Amino acid sequence: MLARNAESLFWIGRYVERAEYTARILDVAVHQLLEDATVDPDRTSRVLLRVLGIEPPEVEQELDVWSVTELVAFGRDGGSIVDSIGRARENARGAREVTSTEMWECLNTTFNGLAAAERAARALGPHQFCHYITDRAAMFVGLSDSTLSRDDGYRFLLLGRSIERVDMTVRLLHSRAGDRTSSPAWVTVLRSAGAHDPYLRTHRGVLDANQIADFILLDRLFPRSVFHSLRVAEACLQELDQRPNSRFAARHEAHRLLGRARSELEFLPSSVLLEDLPSRLLWLQQTCREVGEAVALQYFHAESWVAWTGLHGRNSERMEEPA
Repeated sequence: MLARNAESLFWIGRYVERAEYTARILDVAVHQLLEDATVDPDRTSRVLLRVLGIEPPEVEQELDVWSVTELVAFGRDGGSIVDSIGRARENARGAREVTSTEMWECLNTTFNGLAAAERAARALGPHQFCHYITDRAAMFVGLSDSTLSRDDGYRFLLLGRSIERVDMTVRLLHSRAGDRTSSPAWVTVLRSAGAHDPYLRTHRGVLDANQIADFILLDRLFPRSVFHSLRVAEACLQELDQRPNSRFAARHEAHRLLGRARSELEFLPSSVLLEDLPSRLLWLQQTCREVGEAVALQYFHAESWVAWTGLHGRNSERMEEPA
C-alpha cells in the first residue's frame, strides 16, 4: 500500500473518532449545565476546553452553554467537531482508491450536512448537532467495518481509531482525576464515554469512583476502555508487520510502546488505580503521542517526523496537555 494512502486511512480513523468523542463530551456537558443550577458554567466550560485541547478565551470573558458550543462544535480552528469532519473528508478524498464508495459518500454527506445541522442546533439546542455527529460517526464505522477488506488499509484505519480512542478517553478521565471519589461528576465520565449502561450492568448499579476508573481503564470487554483499545491497536501493528517473528523484544518502536502501556495496565492492581492517577494518565497520553510519531516514521515518512500544529498541513497532532 502507498504510504500516502496508509497515512490518509490512519488519519480518517483518528478524525472521525475525535469528532464523535468531542460530540459525546459536549452533549453531556451541555446537559449538565442546563439541568444543574449549582454548576458554574464558566468553570465547567473551561474544564471542557482543557480536556479537548482547545485554547480557551481570555479569563475576562465568561463562558456559557452557547459560547463553549461555538468553540467546540462550530469553531474553524483545530480541535472542533466541524474541523475534524472536514479533515476526515479531505483525507478520504485523497485516498478514494482505498476507501469504499459507501465510506466516501457517508463522509461527504456528513460534511455537506454540517451547515443544516448547525442551523438546527442554533434553533433547537446543541443536542441536535451532537446527535447528528454521533449518528453519522456510528454509520461511518459500520460502513467501514462492513465494506472494507481486512487488509492493511483496514488495519491502518482501525489503528488510527484505536489510538485516538485511548487519547480521548484519557483526556476525559484526566478532567475528573482530582475530584472526590463521591463526586457525581464521575457519572459524567461514564456518559461521555458511552459507558453508563454497560457499567451499570457490570456493577449492578453501584456508582463508585474506583470502580468507574477501573471500568474505563481496564475492562477487557468494553470496546471503549483504554485497555481494550490498546490491545486492538497492538494487534493491528502486529498484523501490519509482515516480517518473520523476532526472537527478541518488540519489532518496532510503536509496537514496543503499545505493549508496554498495555502490560502496565494489565497487571496494575485495581486497589491502587486512583493513586497518582493524574501522572498515570499523562503518561498514557504521552504514549499515544509517541506511538503516533513512531507509526509515522515507520510507515508514512522517509525523513524525521514533523509535528504539525494548528492549521499547517493536512494532518496534525495535538501537542497540548490538559492542565
